[in-house]
Amino acid sequence: MRYWLVMPAAGIGRRFGSERPKQYAPLRGRTVIQWALAPFLADERCAGAMVALAAHDPYWPEVAPPGVLTVAGGAERSHSVRNALAALAPRAAAEDWVLVHDAARPCLAPEDLERLLGELGEHPLGGLLAVPAADTLKRADAHRCVAATVDRTGLWRALTPQMFRYGALCHALDAAHAAGRVPTDEAQALEWLDARPVLVAGSAGNLKITTAADLTLAAALLEASA
Repeated sequence: MRYWLVMPAAGIGRRFGSERPKQYAPLRGRTVIQWALAPFLADERCAGAMVALAAHDPYWPEVAPPGVLTVAGGAERSHSVRNALAALAPRAAAEDWVLVHDAARPCLAPEDLERLLGELGEHPLGGLLAVPAADTLKRADAHRCVAATVDRTGLWRALTPQMFRYGALCHALDAAHAAGRVPTDEAQALEWLDARPVLVAGSAGNLKITTAADLTLAAALLEASA
């Protein structure tokens, strides 16, 4: 099999608290985005990588790996993903696989990538890495007081990569945007078309860098896996 990698990296990460976007934060001798790209660039099944960048991104030229393609990102994640898919149109076929991975997830375990590809390789639609919800979940009111305890049965935390057929993902994102809807991840766009993406169990260590404190945890995870 082969797949294309799409990585939306046009965000500025307001909660991260730094002038430098979180995907370019230093992490164990590399930047976060370099760690995020590494498992795919080392995989011979990856036919190519397309990264969606903010306009006039001054940091990418400092870290760009050879052969990685770029395209201008959009206002929201889903627009960046769609721009990247459009840029792949001359290369990708409708039935090709596309893996969308967050630029701020530097700790993807090789075994999780293998499990995703193995479980979904023959599936007609695709799915995503996810982790079953383990904590007690609370719904807050407008004053940040507990309004209810949410039953966590059947609830999962969505991770990336998310893996879908090229044609189906393009169609789902186009339909969402045409309706004025902005999905928070690729799976949601498919769900809005009554599709049922598969949940593939992943590792909770596949964390997304949101705050500076997450970098410390990511560094520890990468050191432990070295």
